[in-house]
Amino acid sequence: MPKHLARRKFLQAAGLGSVAALGASPAAERMPPATTAAIKELEPMKITKVEVVKFRKDLMIDGEPPPWMWVRLYTNTGIMGVGETYPYTEGQIGILRDLVEEERGSHAGLLGSDPRDIDRTWYEIYDRTAFNVIGGAEMRMISAINIAQWDILGKSLGAPVYRLLGGKAREKVRVYNTYTRGWTINHWQIDTDMEKIARFLHDRGIKAVKIYPFDPIGRRNGGTYISPMEIDSALEPIKLIRDRFGDDMEIAIDINSQWNLTAALRIAHALEPYKVMWLEDPLYQGNMDAYATLVRGTTVPITVSERLATRYQFREALDKKAVGIVMHDTTWCGGISEAKKISDLADAYYIPTAPHTCGGPLLWFSSIHTATAVKNLWIMESCYHFYHYQYPFFIKNVPVPENGFVTAPEGPGLGVEFRTEPFERGDAIVEKIAEL
Repeated sequence: MPKHLARRKFLQAAGLGSVAALGASPAAERMPPATTAAIKELEPMKITKVEVVKFRKDLMIDGEPPPWMWVRLYTNTGIMGVGETYPYTEGQIGILRDLVEEERGSHAGLLGSDPRDIDRTWYEIYDRTAFNVIGGAEMRMISAINIAQWDILGKSLGAPVYRLLGGKAREKVRVYNTYTRGWTINHWQIDTDMEKIARFLHDRGIKAVKIYPFDPIGRRNGGTYISPMEIDSALEPIKLIRDRFGDDMEIAIDINSQWNLTAALRIAHALEPYKVMWLEDPLYQGNMDAYATLVRGTTVPITVSERLATRYQFREALDKKAVGIVMHDTTWCGGISEAKKISDLADAYYIPTAPHTCGGPLLWFSSIHTATAVKNLWIMESCYHFYHYQYPFFIKNVPVPENGFVTAPEGPGLGVEFRTEPFERGDAIVEKIAEL
């Protein structure tokens, strides 16, 4: 007998009609829990409401506003999943509204769909938006929806997301710390306090740091030229780390795609004696042939990064041998689904991955789950500013690195435990997008 007929006969025989119709009726209150659970198992799951959560514009945490937003998907079973993206909140909300409004026409859409059909939803939204040159807010919203769907799937099965991705490839995830002028520890700066910063991290078992010593020069010169004297100046914090910690502290250098190829080659050659972990984003992401020239011209591993989205864009970088380490951002690249596919694609080329995580708390959680499950992890980003100050403002159970490693939560779905206080105070603002 077809499943939908079996469900109908069961519910009719029980005199219930459907779980939705049953609601909070007296019959429901008298029903044994096992019967209620059996009915919910038979009832198809569907998305019944879509909300977003944004934050007060004047909300500041450790000197910075939270740049992320959340998407909440509600279902008829009572399960709610939460996803995240950043940073252009109003534009992303506009895309979500447009997508839902378009669904009122001829397109299948979020409302009424089964959130557990994760790939189907991904391709349906991708197909609808790719015609109009997909990118930016569209891809970030696909990512947020996808993360929320994985959260729902895990909760519906009572399993953490990493289990659904194939289980543990490792027990714990090695992390490095990203350090900028705004994301600090005790307000220390790399040009005056590099030894204190490195010592603080090293004492906690975090033996890798990412810094940006070339950025002030790039802004001053427009990325067109860098002199030997300017290079020597930028190398100072790197030399200090090597002098104080030897090779026991790895160093990653991010230069934020500010440079032309000639300048990037000069920077890479200058870094070679210091055995840096990688050089990240030396060029804009639009020319992988130029990146391939850079890769061939230096012994420093070149990281191509969160500026790319989907396995389709990363495929070109891998095919052209233009990357030594693949970096993706789960809330930008297409979600948990795409992060896993990008990592698996890179593994086919024997290239490791290093997830970007300097966004919101759900990026942190979803990246930990993904990094736990992929085979080819090199290391994962962390940032003391976020997990020590910003995330705990909203989340009760923020994973914190211990002795240089972080472990995935064992709770169902993403395993996030939200605080209610930001909602009660009005720091977090809920906005309904659509409802059945």
